[in-house]
Amino acid sequence: MKINRFESLQKKLHEIIYEADTPLGKLFDLILLLVIVISIAVVMLESIAGIKLKYGNILLIIEWIITVVFTLEYIARIIALKKPLKYVFSTYGIIDLLATLPTYLDLLFPGSHFLLSIRAIRLLRIFRILKLAHFVGASNQLLISLRKSRLKIVVFLFNVIIACIILGTLMYMIEGPENGFSSIPMSIYWTIVTLTTVGFGDITPQTPFGQFISVVIMIIGYGIIVVPTGLITAEFISRDKIIHDNTQVCRSCNTDHHRNGAHYCYNCGHILKE
Repeated sequence: MKINRFESLQKKLHEIIYEADTPLGKLFDLILLLVIVISIAVVMLESIAGIKLKYGNILLIIEWIITVVFTLEYIARIIALKKPLKYVFSTYGIIDLLATLPTYLDLLFPGSHFLLSIRAIRLLRIFRILKLAHFVGASNQLLISLRKSRLKIVVFLFNVIIACIILGTLMYMIEGPENGFSSIPMSIYWTIVTLTTVGFGDITPQTPFGQFISVVIMIIGYGIIVVPTGLITAEFISRDKIIHDNTQVCRSCNTDHHRNGAHYCYNCGHILKE
């Protein structure tokens, strides 16, 4: 009887925590997102000396409330899975644990100077937002599109790096150390800054030919910015025909990315919808 009750609780928790397409799942993600944003805001405000001095006690109370919420969520995530160790030792599981520990360490070792740096680990909570986005259909499609187009993007960036090396070397030969282009690496740095249209202005070409090359690099830069976006967009559109926005996570092996209407996990065969 107790086992049945535990399994029932486990299924309910799994539905709420790991399935964003259910009403309770959506509400859970919304509340968790709100808590994450508040927790990040608290950490940032604590870094401002004036605010910490005036509202330190209030921020501490809020931090403890948030820590308790995250602790309960962490425990609930473990309970909801049949193989909890997969979550515990996963990237997000480790991030969740590390982001929660500093508050407890502060309680055990009050006033310790090393905790000033450890507290910054709480900013890891921002990665929880990425985890929540993972369970939203549109974001799920975007992640898949990024994965599918990563090889094209890597090849494209490799060609950009080669172009920067060639153009940087050319600028070094044209301008020379007397105009601020003291070395080839410094010239490549200028090329990258110009190509990305950042333009710090710490180094500027002085010769007419060098200025002409810089104009060409700036124009190329606008085209380069568009290419990765186009690759991802094309992949995103093509993926729209084969939708994988099922947000269910297998209770047995913690696998996601199931097809719409799937009843069994493609990884272990465990039933998804009961």
